[in-house]
Amino acid sequence: MSETPTKRAKDDKPEKIRCDACPVMCYIAEGRSGACDRYANEGGELVRLDPLTILQNRDEGAPVVPFLDREWDGDIVSGDETFITAVGSGTTYPDYKPAPFIVASKVADADMITVVTEGIFSYCGAKVKLDTDRHLGSECAPVRAEGEVIGHVTTSEYGSQMLSLGGVNHLTGGSKKEGRATCNALLALCNGENVELTIDKGAELEITAGQAPVVNGLREERMRVGCGSATVGMFAAQWKGLVDEVVVVDDHITGVMSEHQAGKVIGWDPTGIRIKGRRSTPGRYFQVAEPGTGWGGTDLTDPLTILDTWQEAKGARPGLSLLMVSTTGENAAYYELNDDLIPVQHEMPDRLKPSVARIEENCEPSLASVLFMAGAGGSLRSGVTENPVSLTRSVQSRLTRVTVGGAPVFTWPGGGITFMADVTQMPKHAFGYVPTPALVAPIEFTMSAADYAALGGHMDYVMPIGEALKGARGRQNDHRLSGQRAEWRKDGAPWPLPRDKAQAK
Repeated sequence: MSETPTKRAKDDKPEKIRCDACPVMCYIAEGRSGACDRYANEGGELVRLDPLTILQNRDEGAPVVPFLDREWDGDIVSGDETFITAVGSGTTYPDYKPAPFIVASKVADADMITVVTEGIFSYCGAKVKLDTDRHLGSECAPVRAEGEVIGHVTTSEYGSQMLSLGGVNHLTGGSKKEGRATCNALLALCNGENVELTIDKGAELEITAGQAPVVNGLREERMRVGCGSATVGMFAAQWKGLVDEVVVVDDHITGVMSEHQAGKVIGWDPTGIRIKGRRSTPGRYFQVAEPGTGWGGTDLTDPLTILDTWQEAKGARPGLSLLMVSTTGENAAYYELNDDLIPVQHEMPDRLKPSVARIEENCEPSLASVLFMAGAGGSLRSGVTENPVSLTRSVQSRLTRVTVGGAPVFTWPGGGITFMADVTQMPKHAFGYVPTPALVAPIEFTMSAADYAALGGHMDYVMPIGEALKGARGRQNDHRLSGQRAEWRKDGAPWPLPRDKAQAK
C-alpha cells in the first residue's frame, strides 16, 4: 500500500499519512485508524489492522500452528494443504496496482497461481432465505433496518420466505442515512451477527446467518415438510384406517385426503367434506384463507373456518373422525361429527399422535441463510491482469476458479463476474466496509500458471507460497504482512483448490 506524506500540522505535530485503499482517501494521524477501521498509521507507516487469514487443511485433532510464531525452518510447504485467502489482504484500489498477493503453489503436480485481493463492492447485496411458512410480508414490501428501506420481500420458495437486501440503489442511490443503514445491515449479516429488520405491514425479524430466524419475537423451529398436497401424499398410507378424513392446512395448497389422488389410490372412502377456497385439482385447494402467522402460514387460529357444511349424501355421518394438521405439525386438532354433522373437537387420540410427530420429524430445522452477492469490477480485474476482459472470459470458461474467503461461489452466466457465496462457509468476520458506503469482501482467483500467463497476468509479482508464509511482501504492497491460520471447515465444504490432477490442469 503506497504512502504519501502530506503537509505538517500546526505545532509540529506528527505528519498524517494518506490512505489510498478506498475512495475516501483518509488522512490518518499517528496511532489512529481510518474511517473503515481497516488501516492505521503506526510510526508513520500505513498498516493493515486485520490479519491475513490462511486456511490450513488438517486432519481432525491436529494442532494449528500460529502464523509467524517462529521462523520458517526450511520445510517445503504443501500447496495442496495451504490456501491464502483475501481476508485481511488489502485492496487493489485505485485500480492500477497488481493484487496484494499473487501466490504460486503446486496442486496435484500442477503449477497453480492464486490472486488474492479484497474488493470494495458498491454493487453488492444479500439474498436471505428464511425457513418458515409464516407470512412475513407481501411481495415487494419494503424491508427496513434502523427505519430505512434497505431491500424488499421477494418471491417465496418451497417452505421458505426470501428477502433481497442491499444493492447499489440502496447503498448509494438514496439518502446518506439510507446508505449507512444498508451498509451496516449487510456488514452485520455477512459477518454472522444478529440483525433486526421490519417489513412494512408485516413481521418483525431477527436474523443471524446459520441460525433459526426470530419472527415477531418467536424463534422458528422447523420449516414445513411440504405443501398441504405433498403432505397428504407423503403420509396417506400411515393415516389409512386410523382416521376418516385428513385436512392439511396450508397457505398455498391445502390438501384433503379423501379427494386427493393419494387417497383415491389406496381406496379412501368419500366423507362429504366441503372446503371453502379455490379448488385446483381433486383434493387440492388454493386461497383457503389469507396469509398470516397462524396454521400453515395462514391467518387461521381456528381451522374449522375453512370448512363448509358437510354433505350427508356424499358420505358425511355422525361420528366421522377428522384430523386437521398444519404442514409443520406445529398445529393439529382432532374432531368428530355430531348428530348435526358439525365437527366437535376432542382430545387427540393416541393412535394419531405418532403421525403428527412424524410430520414434525420430517421437517428440517429452520435456518436463516445469507448469500453475499456482488459483481467483480474494475479494481479486482485490473489487479489480476492488465487486460481485465481476459479474466472475465477465463472465469466464464471455467479456467479460473473464484472463491470468497476460500468459500465456493456460484457464478452467474452472462456478462461480467457476478457471483453468490454462502457467508457461513467463510472465516469469521471476513467482511469489512468503507464509508463511501460499500462492503469490503475477500475474493480469490485460482488458475494454472500457464493460464495466468496467457491472460496477461502480473507475472513479475508472483511469489512462491513458502515466501508468503514467511512474511514476504508484494512489491507494490508496503503494508506489513501479518496473519493467522484457520483450520478449514470439516462439514463438507469443498477445499478452495482443485483436489485432483484433472481439475488442476
